[in-house]
Amino acid sequence: MSDRPLKLLLIDQDPIFRLGLRVALEAIPNLEAIAAVETDTAALQILAEIAQEDPNQLNLVVLEFGNGRSTTSQQLGLQFCRQLRALYPNLPILLLSSVQEQGLLLAAKSVGINGYCPKGTPLPELVVAIQEVADGGSYWFQNIEAIITPNSTDAINRVSPHSPLPFSKLRNNIRLSGIANIDATLTAVIAQLQVPGLPVLDRAILAGQRRELLAARWLLNRLLVSSQEKQDEHTPVADEPPLTSSLSSAIRQRPTVSPLLSPGTLQSALFADCITKLQFPLQNVTNIPLEIDIFREDKKRELLYIILQKLAEQLDELHASQIEINQLYEVKNTLIRDLWQAGITEFFGKFNRIQIGNKNIEIVNLLLQNAEVVQRDILNKIPLVYELYCYLIFQTKLNIDNTSYPVMSAESKFQALMIVENLLIQVANGVVQPLLNYLADVEAIKQNFYGQQLISTREIERFRNDLSWKYRLNNYINEPKAVFESRYELFVIAPRGIANTSVYAPRNQELVKLSNIPLIVTLVLEFSDAIAPRLKSLLAFAGSGIVFILTQIIGRGLGLIGRGILQGIGSASLIEKNFRRNSDRSK
Repeated sequence: MSDRPLKLLLIDQDPIFRLGLRVALEAIPNLEAIAAVETDTAALQILAEIAQEDPNQLNLVVLEFGNGRSTTSQQLGLQFCRQLRALYPNLPILLLSSVQEQGLLLAAKSVGINGYCPKGTPLPELVVAIQEVADGGSYWFQNIEAIITPNSTDAINRVSPHSPLPFSKLRNNIRLSGIANIDATLTAVIAQLQVPGLPVLDRAILAGQRRELLAARWLLNRLLVSSQEKQDEHTPVADEPPLTSSLSSAIRQRPTVSPLLSPGTLQSALFADCITKLQFPLQNVTNIPLEIDIFREDKKRELLYIILQKLAEQLDELHASQIEINQLYEVKNTLIRDLWQAGITEFFGKFNRIQIGNKNIEIVNLLLQNAEVVQRDILNKIPLVYELYCYLIFQTKLNIDNTSYPVMSAESKFQALMIVENLLIQVANGVVQPLLNYLADVEAIKQNFYGQQLISTREIERFRNDLSWKYRLNNYINEPKAVFESRYELFVIAPRGIANTSVYAPRNQELVKLSNIPLIVTLVLEFSDAIAPRLKSLLAFAGSGIVFILTQIIGRGLGLIGRGILQGIGSASLIEKNFRRNSDRSK
């Protein structure tokens, strides 16, 4: 038995509810909220950091579906839960939500949520649910059918007779609102402090701001909490009896929970690092235009997250199918195409439509019609896909840069992470390419997806022309050159944005298949390599000969002539002086 605290991650958009729940739970013995965040992105970043440091420091995620009311936020909440389940399959999830619709709760259960409690559930019952779900069980408040009965809402939302006075309510609301604003600013400051390569002066200023915010939060708590309210924090209200000794004992003597985030597996550790890097800026800092450059940064990040989630689901399916390693090579192009199709469907919405003139068009169906072009121009050219899948599924060594990296080494993890990042970026380019072909200048698309700098028709056409030239250069020059040099160009996510790098890998089979202009390019490169040393030798010999002629023959000749002239001038002046002397004597 263990007395280690049960640790939670809280996710809710309401800052007041989030703070109040955190304070209430931390008053329970052996129960700790290690973080309370507002957005899914912040939650994923914290989970990635936890997966790297210590997987045992988190036992449960408690979340709300967006704001609980908007249909869009509810669907995004379900999508986020699917993403959590794919990335961290052993991490329990408890839905603490104002949602009560039977269909949505059934959908939540189907995507892998382990339990549900409505907001307003009495604290003792909520603690029971938290413990049950964290210990690997499930807890659904009464039952799903009973949740939507008229009487259940009244039972859930009981109002305590021990209500504070209006002024106390106002004071407490002001305190909670102020703390929420301070916490939001504090989170931003801490995030800036974690940026790599931060100048010393900026780091000192941000550290000072952090200290000031912590002091302000402490003062706010002291100034706006009365002595009676401080006493009430430790006194149970009339209709919420204190925890029974058996429940409190059960929490303190909770059995040790096995690692939940499974960072030891290649896939979860690799994807945790990838999620962390997706928090970096996504501006393209290369001189190569990318299709996703037309998107706003938040849309780029959302698309890359979705593709990563679909990749995780695909790997799980491959594990379950017990595919053979020789079969994997045969289906690798199909796997990437399926990943592209799933990314388009999830990102744009399966039934999402757009009005163009008199036509009402389904976006996904229209974009999927361009599958062959996208596969030819982008997907089939994504490098090292087979090696990555073998590494993650069969735990084979990575053979890159003329080196064989052991499976569990830091070097193999670094190389695999680069391959995953390039895969995400290139599949995302494939998602955007048909959009640029068919719907590039549609106002609804521009407003929902594009960055401000690429929103005019002229800029869009210029952007598309740059991409067209990129395809031509890649097909005829850059790709044959890379094949001939046995290397691959990879796009990676760096602290300053999307950058590019190159790695060595044998490409002999591709070299044999080259024809027409690409073959001519390689022959020109080979001819230049063959003739260059001889040409340099010839030029060196010719240059030496020219230098000899100029210095030893022409130079010496000119020197002798010049010397003769100078001597002649000197002799003439001497004769003239002697003549003048003789003339003066004769007089």
